[in-house]
Amino acid sequence: MKSKLYKSVKLYLALVILLSLFVACTSSYTEEPVPPVELSIFPAVVTDQSGRTIEIEKIPEKIVSLAPSNTEIIYALNLEDSLVGVTRYCDYPEAAQSKQKIGEFSNINIEKIVEIQPDLILATSMHRDEVVPQLERLGLTVLIFNPKDIATVLESIELIGSVTGRKKEASQLVTEMRNRVKLVTDKTDALPEIQKPRVFYILWHDPLQTVNSESRIHELIVKAGGINIARDLNGIYPTISLEVIILANPQLIIAGGGHGSGENLPLQFALNELRLNEIDARLNNRIYVIDSDLTNRPGPRIVDGLERFAELIHPELFK
Repeated sequence: MKSKLYKSVKLYLALVILLSLFVACTSSYTEEPVPPVELSIFPAVVTDQSGRTIEIEKIPEKIVSLAPSNTEIIYALNLEDSLVGVTRYCDYPEAAQSKQKIGEFSNINIEKIVEIQPDLILATSMHRDEVVPQLERLGLTVLIFNPKDIATVLESIELIGSVTGRKKEASQLVTEMRNRVKLVTDKTDALPEIQKPRVFYILWHDPLQTVNSESRIHELIVKAGGINIARDLNGIYPTISLEVIILANPQLIIAGGGHGSGENLPLQFALNELRLNEIDARLNNRIYVIDSDLTNRPGPRIVDGLERFAELIHPELFK
């Protein structure tokens, strides 16, 4: 009798325990899912690249880009569905050309932007003094970007990712870009100075314009293992005389190309200017062209520009 009673009690306790476990598991599945980290940070207070403190109330659903570089970052972070306005010069990727136009890079149509009523506007330092104050007086939220080198290009990608709920995607993109830069600099940093060729970069041919040590293009030349012959000139995009070029005797000339009807004029100048006949670059047929968008735009493709420079400057290292 006692044995039967003992067995009944054990069975009852086992059923109670199983029922309790079932209820606990069921209740855990019916709880609301935890929102992603990106959603929990809003409203967010951030500092843009002009040093301004801006509050972002929520993840923006309508974004306007005032620069091609910002547009390229938006697409790289898969935010194109939120992009509702771009400049006439936002031509990459190709899909960006179908977005609504809000003017030119330096001539923004404020009325058109007001019609769109975006949640977030991505501007540049060029827009800081006139365009940005007008937009902010109308109650619009604006972030200013001013990336001066590769490091601050990466920072701008991370900032856009953080204010759009794409922090993870931005982090992955930045990591990939850093790794690609390292693949180049691991080979070029160890080169002795004598193995670094003298490079002349032609930004424009008339007037003859190049880049000094303050420019992003200079950084690309240096990281790719070259020496910029114009590094010490005054002004970020200084003019340069033929006499200075001849005296420096560059071993490579790289011309920027890809600008409308004049896209090949800098290259043609480098190939055909008679007074450059005796420099090493001309004698050794080391005159090249590069897509200016890869060097001038502070966006994800700047690493493409670095890799292309490395191939041109050190073909023995980068096949």
